[in-house]
Amino acid sequence: MFSFTVAAVVFGVVFLAELPDKTALAGLVLGTRYRASYVFAGVAAAFAVHVALAIAAGSVLSLLPHRLVQAVVGVLFLAGAVVLIFKKDEEEEEVKKPADQSFWKVSGAGFMMILVAEFGDLTQIMTANLAARYDDPVSVGVGAVLALWAVAGLGIVGGRTLMKYVPLDLITKVAAGVMVLMAGFSLYEAITG
Repeated sequence: MFSFTVAAVVFGVVFLAELPDKTALAGLVLGTRYRASYVFAGVAAAFAVHVALAIAAGSVLSLLPHRLVQAVVGVLFLAGAVVLIFKKDEEEEEVKKPADQSFWKVSGAGFMMILVAEFGDLTQIMTANLAARYDDPVSVGVGAVLALWAVAGLGIVGGRTLMKYVPLDLITKVAAGVMVLMAGFSLYEAITG
């Protein structure tokens, strides 16, 4: 059964964790060079693949004893918060411009760039953790995909404008704080559960 609450929590956690990541920057770079709808189609498809892999991994984790899973999830959320707080700014990666600007070439370039760049990324690991925590793959998948698509869309369409009004450092701190809260809930359940 679909849970709007779980999807909303997942959306918030994944959105905040992904916003300061390289995806918004990559979307911005691609969106300024190519037709935005073509870029978004490729990026959206790549994120759907990433979320499906993360949900599968999280579903496997949910087969383990509940207390163990909550302890592992709590530690991984803490690790995610530490990574967000201490990661160094990544420089813009050079994107090679395909000679052919057709839908398939542009969306394929966006798909491949995100598929490779985001594999094993923090938000993919967080999505697996959330899938294990909530044992609700559909709600977690919908929340994660919508969050990643929203970040990609913001990056493609309005990344520069957003960064003028909201400091990246603030976004990163809020995302880390949310992850610390999620870690606290998970560790509390591991101890008391």
